[in-house]
Amino acid sequence: MPQHPAPVTVSIEPPRQSEVERLLDGSTAFAESLYPPESNFLLDIATLERPEVSFYVARDGGRAVGIAALVADASAARGELKRMFVDPDARGRGVAAALLERIEADASARGLIEIVLETGDLHDAAQALYTRHGYREIPQFGQYVGEAHSVCFAKPLAAEQQAFPPAQNVR
Repeated sequence: MPQHPAPVTVSIEPPRQSEVERLLDGSTAFAESLYPPESNFLLDIATLERPEVSFYVARDGGRAVGIAALVADASAARGELKRMFVDPDARGRGVAAALLERIEADASARGLIEIVLETGDLHDAAQALYTRHGYREIPQFGQYVGEAHSVCFAKPLAAEQQAFPPAQNVR
């Protein structure tokens, strides 16, 4: 009988791992190949280790194939999706969707009401992915205001919270 591949798993992990750093380097190289330095807003590894950042790693058979981070804002009402990247060899296999679904579920469980993000105007596949997952284009926000290459998106999570009330804390 043919073996079915194990599903992609997504978990919160530290960014300072060699295979994860390989993905971060790939993300940086990709962004730098498309945009001038002033148009890249990539978080460095030290920032990704901060307490307000949840760093996610998607694994396929134990191999790191995708990454993303959720940065909670000071008010903790919304989070910003950062550093979403899937290894080119793993694209088209649902890795990005798995990352988004896990991040949205965690954000909703934490009481966040919205996820916002910025991507580049040349990232057609990313824009299509976000649109398919219910994100809508919004005006530029924060450091992206006035940036020629920035396209911003948001997805409200409040409806998901109402549909799935938060679990009671059991101690």
